[in-house]
Amino acid sequence: MPGLVIALLGAESSGKSTLAHALALTLRGEGHDAVVVSEWLRDFCAAAGRTPRRDEQAGIAAEQQRRIEAAAARHALVLADTTGLQTAVYSEIVFGDRSLYPAAGASHRATVARTLLTGLDLPWQADGLQRDGPQVRAPVDRLLRAQLQALGLDHRVIYGLDEARTAAARAALDGLPGLTPAAAPAWRSADEGAPFSRWRARCLECLDPACERLDHARRDAPPSG
Repeated sequence: MPGLVIALLGAESSGKSTLAHALALTLRGEGHDAVVVSEWLRDFCAAAGRTPRRDEQAGIAAEQQRRIEAAAARHALVLADTTGLQTAVYSEIVFGDRSLYPAAGASHRATVARTLLTGLDLPWQADGLQRDGPQVRAPVDRLLRAQLQALGLDHRVIYGLDEARTAAARAALDGLPGLTPAAAPAWRSADEGAPFSRWRARCLECLDPACERLDHARRDAPPSG
């Protein structure tokens, strides 16, 4: 029986790769057979010395899916650092091409047990060829959310820094087969000071995109509602 696949999607520089490896370490520490499938786009750009052309996008999505399925055939838990759905979103952003959505959405739905969407609360950082700049983060985030909602895919939005982000991601896996509920995050007691800190802690604990309240643009201001 294939292993459970947990997909990590998100705009560039939102901590997907770091979170995937940190979450894998946490799960291994709990005794689980967890492995990370890295983003094939990153390897492609490094090997080719350029970003993909429009006609190469479908192949990148297919190779990402192939690697995920291969890992799931050998391991109990697979942390997929993006899926073809991320490639489809970039195809629309960069090339205005929406043709990859049907296949990418079907593969994601058939393979992934739960999707973690990384929030935009981390500062943007340059990282070689594959990053276009901070101006594309919000559009990518919007398209990913729209696709996940349109497909009715089970997903959680992940915020926080360092250990808090990892703890939020681990808590988001509660309810999956074979995973016991996550322990209470160590950062909870540290957020019992100012009212806004308590409010942000509740957002980190909730993880429900339907009631998400974190204000990316003014995250240092008190909430209005």
